[in-house]
This record gives sequence, structure tokens and C-alpha cells, in this order.
Amino acid sequence: MEGGIGLGRRAFIFPGQGAQYTGMGKDFYEGFQTAREVFDIAREASGLDVAQLVFSGDERLNITEYTQIAMLTVEVAVLKVLEEKGLAADCCAGLSLGEYGALAAARVMELPDLFHLIRRRGIYMQEAYPTGGAMTAVLGLEADVVREICAAQEGIVAVANDNCPGQVVISGEEKAVEAAAAALTAAGARRYVPLKVSGPFHSVLLAGAGEKLAGELESVEVKDPVIPYLCNVEAAPVTEKSRVRELLAKQVSGTVRWRETMERMLSEGVDSFVEIGPGKTLSGFLKKIDKTVKVWNVETVEDMNRLFSELTQ
Repeated sequence: MEGGIGLGRRAFIFPGQGAQYTGMGKDFYEGFQTAREVFDIAREASGLDVAQLVFSGDERLNITEYTQIAMLTVEVAVLKVLEEKGLAADCCAGLSLGEYGALAAARVMELPDLFHLIRRRGIYMQEAYPTGGAMTAVLGLEADVVREICAAQEGIVAVANDNCPGQVVISGEEKAVEAAAAALTAAGARRYVPLKVSGPFHSVLLAGAGEKLAGELESVEVKDPVIPYLCNVEAAPVTEKSRVRELLAKQVSGTVRWRETMERMLSEGVDSFVEIGPGKTLSGFLKKIDKTVKVWNVETVEDMNRLFSELTQ
């Protein structure tokens, strides 16, 4: 790509909400002191017993103010074990809350600050619009078409996530989202799937949460990334600390431009991806963008061992 900064060959990518489940990361927690130390840091920074939250069947795991700290703790625990074993990335990115996993990989903040921030982010997002919002995944239409149809609706509804070709998530006021889904079906969408979420995330209805997060960010030390991370709101590499706070505050109510982020990485020569954390969501998105790309997901210790075995062949 003209004007590219050169992103190297290997990327670490981190999933967002929706992939969480009870027991995620437990084999890393039980098998590696490094992983347990990450859980300890998360507990001290957030005031929550994250291990208990993740491993005990706690019903709060699917409420965003708890989901976010739980997911990030598991992602960072796996990341730190991979790093300890010598696996390095040339660049990184994360989807929505997964962007904070990318911040850990790029060492933009110290871990206590990162966990404090994600705890506050979860609370602010939960409080911002507790009832009357909705999110729906729309399958079979491209983002530009979805954007145009959303703009024609009464009320607030817009593209929240452009995940991959043919999968876009819309977010906003419940009635406006329902009307947009009906209009999108009439325009040729294959189907739509209402999401079980506790708010209209990545819409202007969350702007207040972004403003509160901006206040929290002012008290946190931010460093230049040691590797580029690609931010959600611009689908572009961040290489200097000066823009980190602004971009994270915008991200709460901005569109997650994931498809463009992956396309940017691919166009600049990234040819292997390691998805770190629960599920295979991002691997699935990538395969819809480029069937030939090499992608591993590291969710369990067995996954990690398989990755290292394949890399040394």
C-alpha cells in the first residue's frame, strides 16, 4: 500500500464481547504462574475477584461491566504466556474491547492502568443507555448499503461493526433498529439476528460513556506503542502515544471498522494471524476476507502447543 508503514508478517488479534464463557482460560491459569499473576493484577486494579467471576459460573459474566474485565484478563493472561514462550508479533489489533488486548501487546499502558480503565469502560457503557437500545447483526449486505438504509430511518440507528464482507452489526434505539432490520431485509439481506447485549454499543447513544472514559484516560500514563496497533475507529496504525486517548474515547460510540483493519494488514504484507482469547470469531471473519490466510486461535493450552508445533515444523 502506498504510504504504508510496513506492518511486518505476524499479527496478534483479540476478540470482543460475545465470545466469553465460564471456564475460559482456566488451563492457562492452572498451568502458568504468569497467567495467575495477570489475574492478580486485574483483581487489585478492578476490585473484583476475576478468577471467581470467570471460573465459578457467576451469572454476571454476561453483563458488560463484568464481561469486559473478564475477557481482557483472559486475553492478557494468554498473551503473557505466549510472550514468555518467545512468540512475538509485528503488529496487533482487537475488536471493540479486544482493542485493549492490543494495547497490552503494544505495551501502551501498564497492566494495572489497563485493567482499571476496562473496568470503568464497562461500567460507563452499562450505565449510558440501560434500556431501549438494541443491536442486530445483518447478513448478506455490504456496509455501505446498510449505512445508507440506516440513515433513511426515523430515530437513531447506524452501523456499529463492519466485521467482514456480508456481516454488519447495527446499533441504536430499539424501534429504529427494528425498522432498519425490516428495511434491510426488503433490500436483500439474507437474514438478521438480534444480539443479546445490554446496550446500543458503538452508537451515538454511548457518547456520554466515551466522555466519561476520556476523563479516566487523562489520569493514565500512555506510552508509544512498541509495535503498531490498528485502531477500530480509523482502521489505521497508531504509532505514537499522542492519539491513544482520543481514539479510545471515540471508540465507545464509533463504528468498529474491523473489515478494513484486516484488509489494511493484509495489504501491507501481514500473512499470519494469531487470535488470542476465547472463540474463533475473528478467525471466521478473516477467512471471509481471505480464504488463504494463515490463522491460529489460541484459546487453550492445547491450542498454544499446536501453534508452537506448527511454527517449528
